[in-house]
Amino acid sequence: MRVYLTAVRLSLRRYLAYRSSAAAGAFTNTVFGCIRAFVLMALWKQKPEIGGWDLADAVTYAFLTQGLLAPMGVFMTSTELGPRIRTGDVAVDLYRPVDFQTWWLSLDLGRALGGGLLRTVPPVLFGALLFPVRLPSSPLRWTEFAVCCALGYLISFGLRYLASLAAFWTMDERGMSSILVALGMFCSGLIIPLSVVPGALGTVLLHTPWAGIMQMPINVLLGTQSGGVGYALAFGTFWAVLLLAAGRMLTDVARHKVVVQGG
Repeated sequence: MRVYLTAVRLSLRRYLAYRSSAAAGAFTNTVFGCIRAFVLMALWKQKPEIGGWDLADAVTYAFLTQGLLAPMGVFMTSTELGPRIRTGDVAVDLYRPVDFQTWWLSLDLGRALGGGLLRTVPPVLFGALLFPVRLPSSPLRWTEFAVCCALGYLISFGLRYLASLAAFWTMDERGMSSILVALGMFCSGLIIPLSVVPGALGTVLLHTPWAGIMQMPINVLLGTQSGGVGYALAFGTFWAVLLLAAGRMLTDVARHKVVVQGG
């Protein structure tokens, strides 16, 4: 366990070192949060309530999604494992006396914590100061939100880890990863809240793993999650366990059946 905690600490330290880049990212996220908030405000002014959300819920959603972008890795095409498989450097990683999947999870967790510390608070704080947002005061609600975010992060890592492993067979994971990013942008609720997508499409999207990355944690924070917190936790746990188990199984297959690039 100590080696994984050290990996998290060193990875976090590496990401915290680039403060100017983080400040630029936070500024960009805040600007896009404002743009998306104005778009949603125009939409909600035409219809004061959509899908059980009022204007304050929609604006809160706009800034929370921007704040969760970095820690959840929605725009990340894969983990750092993908390029190492492509170059053959993964051979060194396979010889490390650690669990392969847990090692990469630890490194990615350090990145997520760094992104959360430097790029999550500014957009949300700016939105709360200048826009009609609805942030709960209940510590319990925030705790539930944090747990759902942790499960959402595991889902995100599970998807990106599987995309990275594709490089063992395709020799380049970037095509698969680009498809994953495109799906993630829409299916996670980043472009438009899944709660307001009508009909069968909305139902399908709410049952994909991407829904647990951002949409459900925000629903829990706003108190609008259908089925309550229990459903959101069960949903997130199911997809996190399934994807991590699939990644572990595929790792074992790759370790025994695939030749690393370069021989």
